[in-house]
Amino acid sequence: MADIIRLLPDHVANQIAAGEVVQRPSSVVKELLENAIDAGATEIQLIVKDGGKTLIQIVDNGKGMSGTDARLSFERHATSKIQKAEDLFNLHTKGFRGEALASIAAIAHVEMLTRTVEDEIGTRIKMEGSKVVAQEVVVAPKGTSMLVKNLFFNIPARRNFLKSDQVEFRHITDEFHRISLAHPQVAFNFYNNGSDVFQLPANNFRKRIVQIFGRKTDEKLVPVDEETQVVKISGYIQKPEFAKKSRGEQFFFANNRFIKSPYLHHAILGAFEGLIRPGTHPGYFLNLEVDPGTIDINIHPTKTEVKFDDEHTLYAMLKSTVKHSLGQFNVTPAIDFEQDQNLDTPYSYKNKEVGIPQVVVDSSFNPFEAVKTSKGNSTGNYSKPKVEGWENLYSDMEVSLDGNSNLEFESEVVNSSIFDEGKEVVDHTTTTFQLRKKYIITTIKSGMVVINQSRAHQRVLYEKFLKNITIKEAVSQQLLFPLTLSFSPSEIGILNEIKENLCTVGFVFGEVAVDGVEIKGVPVLVAESEVQMIMEQLISDFQQEVPGDSFSQSDMLAKTLAKTLSVKTGETLDEFSQVKLVNDLFACKETTLSPFNKKVYMTITENDIERKFI
Repeated sequence: MADIIRLLPDHVANQIAAGEVVQRPSSVVKELLENAIDAGATEIQLIVKDGGKTLIQIVDNGKGMSGTDARLSFERHATSKIQKAEDLFNLHTKGFRGEALASIAAIAHVEMLTRTVEDEIGTRIKMEGSKVVAQEVVVAPKGTSMLVKNLFFNIPARRNFLKSDQVEFRHITDEFHRISLAHPQVAFNFYNNGSDVFQLPANNFRKRIVQIFGRKTDEKLVPVDEETQVVKISGYIQKPEFAKKSRGEQFFFANNRFIKSPYLHHAILGAFEGLIRPGTHPGYFLNLEVDPGTIDINIHPTKTEVKFDDEHTLYAMLKSTVKHSLGQFNVTPAIDFEQDQNLDTPYSYKNKEVGIPQVVVDSSFNPFEAVKTSKGNSTGNYSKPKVEGWENLYSDMEVSLDGNSNLEFESEVVNSSIFDEGKEVVDHTTTTFQLRKKYIITTIKSGMVVINQSRAHQRVLYEKFLKNITIKEAVSQQLLFPLTLSFSPSEIGILNEIKENLCTVGFVFGEVAVDGVEIKGVPVLVAESEVQMIMEQLISDFQQEVPGDSFSQSDMLAKTLAKTLSVKTGETLDEFSQVKLVNDLFACKETTLSPFNKKVYMTITENDIERKFI
């Protein structure tokens, strides 16, 4: 039998490694930004074109590389970060694998321009698919400039899997947020298609958060600071009233490295238990400083999944630290109900010295001086206003002797306002019944139909909103006082993408700023109090689903509005609303499934009922 095992060529092995390290343009941005940080750069520029598919360029003022180091950096497992296996548990740098540049060069056109501070001239290297096309000596500024063009040019299948430019740009922005937050002492400039996205000067951590997520974020932050033998926790959490359904502002940093940890996230949720609504997530920006020997970063190629030696202790400390911060800044409600919180000494005043209060006397005050009235007359008398006919105020009221005839008891709220339109055309001959505030039972010739009221209303609203988006004939109601909603710059970018479709549904927008949006009108079915919740849900859905074309955007918009505005389980409907919902459902083009492909109703025939009595 002939030998069948052979070594793969280097360019094939590099492409396989690139599949793990470089998944999309944002992966390239992450690796190159981390290399710039490791090089000691204080100013970094990120330039992106067409969502990173056409161009990704990162320019830094770090220490640079010599000609030999520049050429060797593109070899597999070539790195200056570690030398032996023990170094993996004493890491102080972002990278250590030595695979990033080799993987990027295997699937893109790469050009490097670098110079050290000691050298007078620099080096330029051009590579295409792991092959060195050119290496020359050139004049260059101190630092390194990495140019990555035509990503996945030699792997068309991988390129076809990339999403639209807007979606890829959103992923790049997320990576930029993570690295710029981890290093506030470094200045960052971000350019997309020739326009400025972020200009972040070197600053402290709090100001960096405000620079990225908007000025309104400053008032939401609560400081967190605790140091123990195991971990030092610092950073900020957001006040409970600003918790959102989406997970856009949750950041953990372990030794200045962004990490993802559902276990530690659960600790934060435990600290906020009872302070936020179910299904919402608090925002936080927390730095965890631990001994490098107690953390294992070499778990996944992206290095966002880590393992701690003692996660249970870290969990308990994190939960208690967040609770302490919520308490010391009077974010949580007082437990002692007899104590007046206004008499408590503010936490920031605990170390201030107490001074002698000063007494100020008004020497010109005369208690016997006549009071001046508004008409300019001085008089010392005060006359009570006369109310004529006061004795007849209660003459029309009849008092019942038994005391019970005029009593009114609070009844259960019956929701019918959403079905008010078209009352006169509803056929009331159909018999309906609401079961457990979840199902509507109606009769048909062959038996009866059990309808899930929430899913049925979702289907009705979905087709209605989708029709409005397609035909663009939505009706909106103008608000007497425009609403001003605050969002982060990245969330404003998502709203700008779907703004046109929102207008076709019935929303009317005013000024759209960097950190907020003004809404002047809403669709007829939307209450003013629901606008904030709807916008947050829309942004959350678009961040998770990331639709690429206009049709999927319209479809998702209609689904989100239908899900948010539909009748929920537990709401009581009057007889008219039940009949109207049944008629509207069976007037839809699709009646059996909800917009989320869930069964809307089931039919129970007379034969099915008779079999139960056999």
